[in-house]
Formats: sequence, structure tokens, C-alpha cells
Amino acid sequence: MMRATLHIQRGAPGEAPREERFELDFEPGESVLDGLRRLRVSADATLAFRYACLNANACKECMMLLDGRVIYACTARLEPREMRLGPLPNKPLLRDLATLLAPPDERL
Repeated sequence: MMRATLHIQRGAPGEAPREERFELDFEPGESVLDGLRRLRVSADATLAFRYACLNANACKECMMLLDGRVIYACTARLEPREMRLGPLPNKPLLRDLATLLAPPDERL
């Protein structure tokens, strides 16, 4: 088992962002999305992030920042190091890592 330390930006619109730290054991090859889903079940059920598919890189719902770079959480892999996750910049924040990706007039 390997261990990652996730520093996750938390907060809602109008709140000052805060960072929470989570230690996460993982097997090689697990995605950031796998880790976030496990954290939400085992550590904090209020953690907000978006996804609609697993490991398909087709829906683009799980886009977020990892160490300042835009990634898909379903394809980025957990690593045994400190990893910083944040919401997409220049997108309306819903809460934590969840942002509004498409403008309201483009959603069904």
C-alpha cells in the first residue's frame, strides 16, 4: 500500500476558501477520482466534486486542478506524495471542487 496526502480546497461561494488535509492509502494505478470517492465514503460525506462516468475521459465532469494544472480526476493517478486539489479557475464555484462547467443556456 502507498499513501498520498491530499490537500483539498474547500468552501462555497462567498466563503473564504480553506484547505483540508487527508491521508489516503491507495494501490498503484488508482485514480484521483477513486481516492475522492473513497474519502467521501470513509472520511467526509460533505466533500463535493463532480463526475458522471468512471475512467472514460469523455464527460469532462471531473475536471479540477491538481498542483495548479487542469486534469481529469478519472485519468490522473494518485501518487505517494503531497497533492493539491482545487476547483477550476474562471468557472462558477458550486462547492469545494465542484464548479459549473457549462453555462445555463447550454445545459438540458
